[in-house]
Amino acid sequence: MLADDALADRIETDFESAGLEPRRLAMLRYALKLTQSPAEMVRNDVESLRIAGFEDGDILELCEVVSYYAYANRIADGLGVSLES
Repeated sequence: MLADDALADRIETDFESAGLEPRRLAMLRYALKLTQSPAEMVRNDVESLRIAGFEDGDILELCEVVSYYAYANRIADGLGVSLES
């Protein structure tokens, strides 16, 4: 959770130019690629997270959270479930 509304707005608009530290940028780049083009993931995507300071357990958790979110949304979409605003 971010306590800085201006930072949250910058991240939502364009996280690449939001002024984030390299660790967060690596995490968001990984999450975006896994979400938008999962078949294009390669070993180097994981290595980029390690270089940014993530441990293997952190990387597993990040992958699980991103993947579960996509899965849950596809289940809801596939069943025509309306989500609360």
